[in-house]
Amino acid sequence: MLQRFSLTLVLLLSATFALAQDDNWVAGTHYDVISPAIRTVNPDAIEVTEFFWYGCGHCYNFEPMLGQWKKTLGEDVTFQGSPAVWNAPMELHARAYYAAQVLDVMDTMHPVIFQAMNVDRRRLASESEIAALFTANGVSEEDFTKAYNSFGVSSQVRQASARAKAAQITGTPEMMVNGKYRISTRKAGGQANMLKIADFLIAKERAEAGS
Repeated sequence: MLQRFSLTLVLLLSATFALAQDDNWVAGTHYDVISPAIRTVNPDAIEVTEFFWYGCGHCYNFEPMLGQWKKTLGEDVTFQGSPAVWNAPMELHARAYYAAQVLDVMDTMHPVIFQAMNVDRRRLASESEIAALFTANGVSEEDFTKAYNSFGVSSQVRQASARAKAAQITGTPEMMVNGKYRISTRKAGGQANMLKIADFLIAKERAEAGS
């Protein structure tokens, strides 16, 4: 009990410090308030979402920075990727993302798909092309096809599309904090600032929850 109280105190002190350090971030100028707010999966956690597309060069460049940043998140923060779905080819790529989750090969396939589209210049414009990528990395074609076309993956793709629409996402990469705030590269002034603003908003949510 004492250990949990100590951890809570540390997080609240960190939140207060972060807010004091970065009080220059202004809603409407550096980030946007989402209204109405989007319901999160776990109301007891601070949920951070990244909206991305595998074919987006900016997302590819953001990925290493984002990966390092995720390691700094507190235990009260959850992170989820949310593939953007604006057309039929992007739906194929969103399916690939959720299929990788179902097959428990995300750590392998997430960078592989980014590499294929941004470095190898493969369009991945069909299920068969995506299947070949998965099978080349140890997934059986039968398992891939079953996951890729499953009801669960279809449902996740629909939810991702609805989530981006509700958050009024217009580009990638963009971030959302706790269903309340949207951070774009343009307003933030760069990808590094996106993460600084996300830290600021996480601290803001943490401080408000603590109060």
